[in-house]
Amino acid sequence: MSKRIKNMVLEDLQKRIGSTRDFLVVDASALPGPTANGLRVKLLKQNIRMLGVKNTLAVKILKDMGLGEVTPYLSGPSTLVYGSSDVVALSKEVTKSAKDHDKLKIKGGIVEGRGLDTAGVESLSKSPSREELLSKIAGMILAPGANLAALLGAPGSNLAGLVKSVSEKEESASPAAS
Repeated sequence: MSKRIKNMVLEDLQKRIGSTRDFLVVDASALPGPTANGLRVKLLKQNIRMLGVKNTLAVKILKDMGLGEVTPYLSGPSTLVYGSSDVVALSKEVTKSAKDHDKLKIKGGIVEGRGLDTAGVESLSKSPSREELLSKIAGMILAPGANLAALLGAPGSNLAGLVKSVSEKEESASPAAS
């Protein structure tokens, strides 16, 4: 490949990748063609992209982006998988696809600048998603206020209950007297 063509390919790959910082590396070479295409279409519907790229080009681009920790996983047939709303959703979908297609092998990845091996990707796929974490955090933030409101409202509620029971007793006692 001439230097000019290589630079054109590198520019194209950089445009495709954009500002993505989280990648998974898989080996999809053993998948039959129709299965691989079906997997690409399925993942694309969830805004996940699979990019088959020559390892030396991927290493060059990722090192230029400061993501050199993924290079140990770029040996042999490699496909970069990236996209989705967050990296947990990405790892969940790729792990699920790897279980569905036993010929799809997860090699590793890079998340927030740190390299992950296969076990790391699988443990990441078992963690809660971004939305689940945000809802848990919101619940933790709101819980003290809800508890305080319940405690402040309790004496008034108890007093109202007592007044109601006393008034019901008086009403039930007054018809009996007449």
